Amino acid sequence: MRGAREFLAAIGERDLERDMRRTPDRVADAWHHEILAGYRADPDRILATAFRTEEQGMVVVRDIPFVSVCVHHLLPFHGTAHVAYLPGDRLVGLSKIARAVDALASRLQLQERLTRQVVDAVTRALRPRGAACRMEAEHLCMTVRGARKKGTRVVTSAYSGAFLKDASLRAEFLRLSDAVAGSRSRRRRAG
Repeated sequence: MRGAREFLAAIGERDLERDMRRTPDRVADAWHHEILAGYRADPDRILATAFRTEEQGMVVVRDIPFVSVCVHHLLPFHGTAHVAYLPGDRLVGLSKIARAVDALASRLQLQERLTRQVVDAVTRALRPRGAACRMEAEHLCMTVRGARKKGTRVVTSAYSGAFLKDASLRAEFLRLSDAVAGSRSRRRRAG
Protein backbone atom coordinates (compact mmCIF):
# COMPACT_ATOMS: atom_id res chain seq x y z
CA MET A 1 0.00 0.00 0.00
CA ARG A 2 2.83 2.39 0.88
CA GLY A 3 4.45 1.63 -2.49
CA ALA A 4 1.24 2.54 -4.33
CA ARG A 5 1.05 5.85 -2.44
CA GLU A 6 4.69 6.60 -3.27
CA PHE A 7 4.08 5.75 -6.94
CA LEU A 8 1.08 8.10 -7.10
CA ALA A 9 3.11 10.85 -5.42
CA ALA A 10 6.02 10.28 -7.83
CA ILE A 11 3.79 10.86 -10.88
CA GLY A 12 2.35 14.02 -9.35
CA GLU A 13 -0.85 12.77 -7.70
CA ARG A 14 -0.17 14.34 -4.34
CA ASP A 15 -3.78 14.92 -3.37
CA LEU A 16 -5.63 11.66 -3.10
CA GLU A 17 -9.02 13.08 -3.97
CA ARG A 18 -12.24 11.37 -3.07
CA ASP A 19 -12.08 9.16 -6.19
CA MET A 20 -8.54 8.02 -5.36
CA ARG A 21 -8.64 7.86 -1.59
CA ARG A 22 -8.77 4.04 -1.54
CA THR A 23 -6.70 3.56 -4.70
CA PRO A 24 -3.51 2.51 -2.86
CA ASP A 25 -5.48 -0.17 -0.96
CA ARG A 26 -7.18 -1.38 -4.14
CA VAL A 27 -3.87 -1.51 -6.04
CA ALA A 28 -2.14 -3.48 -3.28
CA ASP A 29 -5.08 -5.86 -2.99
CA ALA A 30 -5.32 -6.44 -6.76
CA TRP A 31 -1.61 -7.15 -7.14
CA HIS A 32 -1.38 -9.40 -4.09
CA HIS A 33 -4.64 -11.35 -4.32
CA GLU A 34 -5.30 -11.44 -8.05
CA ILE A 35 -2.61 -10.35 -10.50
CA LEU A 36 0.25 -12.20 -8.74
CA ALA A 37 -1.82 -14.98 -7.14
CA GLY A 38 0.36 -17.56 -8.87
CA TYR A 39 3.06 -17.16 -6.23
CA ARG A 40 0.66 -18.89 -3.83
CA ALA A 41 -0.28 -21.65 -6.29
CA ASP A 42 1.70 -24.82 -6.92
CA PRO A 43 1.37 -26.16 -10.48
CA ASP A 44 2.78 -29.53 -9.37
CA ARG A 45 -0.05 -29.88 -6.86
CA ILE A 46 -2.60 -28.80 -9.43
CA LEU A 47 -1.40 -31.54 -11.79
CA ALA A 48 -0.92 -34.17 -9.05
CA THR A 49 -4.31 -35.88 -9.41
CA ALA A 50 -3.77 -38.12 -12.41
CA PHE A 51 -5.45 -41.23 -13.75
CA ARG A 52 -3.79 -44.42 -14.96
CA THR A 53 -4.11 -44.94 -18.69
CA GLU A 54 -2.92 -46.99 -21.59
CA GLU A 55 -3.78 -44.25 -24.10
CA GLN A 56 -0.88 -43.35 -26.34
CA GLY A 57 -2.28 -40.56 -28.53
CA MET A 58 -1.36 -36.91 -28.22
CA VAL A 59 -3.49 -34.88 -25.79
CA VAL A 60 -3.78 -31.22 -26.81
CA VAL A 61 -5.46 -28.51 -24.75
CA ARG A 62 -5.49 -25.41 -26.91
CA ASP A 63 -6.67 -21.84 -26.74
CA ILE A 64 -6.09 -21.46 -22.99
CA PRO A 65 -6.39 -17.72 -22.30
CA PHE A 66 -3.84 -16.28 -19.89
CA VAL A 67 -2.72 -12.94 -18.49
CA SER A 68 0.72 -12.34 -17.03
CA VAL A 69 2.95 -9.42 -16.08
CA CYS A 70 6.20 -8.57 -17.85
CA VAL A 71 9.09 -8.72 -15.40
CA HIS A 72 10.85 -5.83 -17.20
CA HIS A 73 8.14 -3.13 -17.18
CA LEU A 74 5.47 -4.52 -14.83
CA LEU A 75 2.96 -4.25 -17.66
CA PRO A 76 0.54 -7.04 -18.58
CA PHE A 77 0.83 -9.39 -21.49
CA HIS A 78 -2.04 -11.61 -22.54
CA GLY A 79 -2.70 -14.32 -25.02
CA THR A 80 -3.34 -18.01 -25.50
CA ALA A 81 -1.45 -21.13 -24.57
CA HIS A 82 -1.60 -24.45 -26.38
CA VAL A 83 -0.33 -27.43 -24.37
CA ALA A 84 0.20 -31.03 -25.46
CA TYR A 85 1.59 -34.20 -23.98
CA LEU A 86 2.09 -37.81 -24.99
CA PRO A 87 0.84 -39.87 -22.04
CA GLY A 88 3.16 -42.33 -20.41
CA ASP A 89 0.86 -44.16 -18.04
CA ARG A 90 -0.95 -41.12 -16.62
CA LEU A 91 -3.64 -38.68 -17.76
CA VAL A 92 -4.73 -35.55 -15.96
CA GLY A 93 -8.11 -33.81 -16.00
CA LEU A 94 -8.05 -31.31 -18.86
CA SER A 95 -9.00 -28.35 -16.65
CA LYS A 96 -5.86 -29.00 -14.59
CA ILE A 97 -3.68 -28.05 -17.56
CA ALA A 98 -5.46 -24.69 -17.83
CA ARG A 99 -5.17 -24.14 -14.07
CA ALA A 100 -1.44 -24.90 -14.16
CA VAL A 101 -1.01 -22.33 -16.96
CA ASP A 102 -2.87 -19.77 -14.81
CA ALA A 103 -0.75 -20.56 -11.74
CA LEU A 104 2.46 -19.99 -13.67
CA ALA A 105 1.19 -16.97 -15.63
CA SER A 106 -0.01 -15.13 -12.50
CA ARG A 107 3.54 -14.14 -11.60
CA LEU A 108 6.13 -11.69 -12.87
CA GLN A 109 7.21 -13.45 -16.03
CA LEU A 110 9.06 -13.58 -19.30
CA GLN A 111 6.92 -15.26 -21.95
CA GLU A 112 9.86 -17.47 -22.93
CA ARG A 113 10.32 -18.65 -19.33
CA LEU A 114 6.57 -19.14 -18.83
CA THR A 115 6.39 -21.38 -21.89
CA ARG A 116 9.27 -23.52 -20.59
CA GLN A 117 7.78 -23.67 -17.07
CA VAL A 118 4.50 -25.08 -18.42
CA VAL A 119 6.38 -27.89 -20.20
CA ASP A 120 8.50 -28.57 -17.11
CA ALA A 121 5.43 -28.74 -14.83
CA VAL A 122 3.61 -31.17 -17.14
CA THR A 123 6.78 -33.26 -17.49
CA ARG A 124 7.37 -33.42 -13.71
CA ALA A 125 3.78 -34.21 -12.78
CA LEU A 126 2.75 -36.64 -15.52
CA ARG A 127 6.03 -38.22 -16.61
CA PRO A 128 4.80 -38.22 -20.22
CA ARG A 129 6.75 -39.43 -23.22
CA GLY A 130 6.91 -35.76 -24.20
CA ALA A 131 5.31 -32.37 -23.58
CA ALA A 132 4.93 -29.22 -25.66
CA CYS A 133 3.70 -25.67 -25.16
CA ARG A 134 3.15 -22.87 -27.66
CA MET A 135 2.13 -19.40 -26.53
CA GLU A 136 1.01 -16.34 -28.45
CA ALA A 137 0.70 -13.06 -26.58
CA GLU A 138 0.37 -9.33 -26.99
CA HIS A 139 2.65 -7.38 -24.65
CA LEU A 140 1.47 -4.00 -23.42
CA CYS A 141 5.12 -2.97 -23.07
CA MET A 142 5.16 -3.04 -26.90
CA THR A 143 1.69 -1.51 -27.26
CA VAL A 144 1.65 1.47 -24.88
CA ARG A 145 5.36 2.36 -24.78
CA GLY A 146 8.53 1.87 -26.78
CA ALA A 147 7.65 0.57 -30.24
CA ARG A 148 3.90 1.28 -29.75
CA LYS A 149 2.92 -1.52 -32.12
CA LYS A 150 -0.63 -2.48 -31.22
CA GLY A 151 -1.58 -6.02 -32.21
CA THR A 152 1.98 -7.37 -32.42
CA ARG A 153 2.02 -10.97 -31.18
CA VAL A 154 4.99 -12.81 -29.68
CA VAL A 155 5.08 -16.58 -30.27
CA THR A 156 7.16 -18.91 -28.11
CA SER A 157 7.42 -22.69 -27.90
CA ALA A 158 9.08 -25.27 -25.67
CA TYR A 159 9.34 -29.05 -25.86
CA SER A 160 10.47 -32.09 -23.88
CA GLY A 161 10.94 -35.78 -24.56
CA ALA A 162 9.62 -37.16 -27.84
CA PHE A 163 8.67 -33.67 -29.06
CA LEU A 164 12.37 -32.73 -29.01
CA LYS A 165 13.43 -35.83 -30.91
CA ASP A 166 10.64 -36.22 -33.46
CA ALA A 167 10.09 -33.40 -35.95
CA SER A 168 6.83 -34.98 -37.16
CA LEU A 169 5.38 -34.83 -33.62
CA ARG A 170 6.37 -31.17 -33.33
CA ALA A 171 4.81 -30.49 -36.72
CA GLU A 172 1.57 -32.24 -35.71
CA PHE A 173 1.42 -30.24 -32.46
CA LEU A 174 2.10 -26.97 -34.26
CA ARG A 175 -0.52 -27.79 -36.89
CA LEU A 176 -3.11 -28.59 -34.19
CA SER A 177 -2.28 -25.54 -32.08
CA ASP A 178 -2.22 -23.22 -35.10
CA ALA A 179 -5.59 -24.38 -36.43
CA VAL A 180 -7.48 -21.94 -34.22
CA ALA A 181 -4.90 -19.15 -34.35
CA GLY A 182 -4.79 -19.37 -38.15
CA SER A 183 -8.56 -19.08 -38.46
CA ARG A 184 -8.48 -16.04 -36.17
CA SER A 185 -5.89 -14.36 -38.37
CA ARG A 186 -7.98 -15.02 -41.47
CA ARG A 187 -11.07 -13.55 -39.77
CA ARG A 188 -9.11 -10.42 -38.77
CA ARG A 189 -7.92 -9.89 -42.35
CA ALA A 190 -11.41 -10.49 -43.76
CA GLY A 191 -13.13 -8.20 -41.22
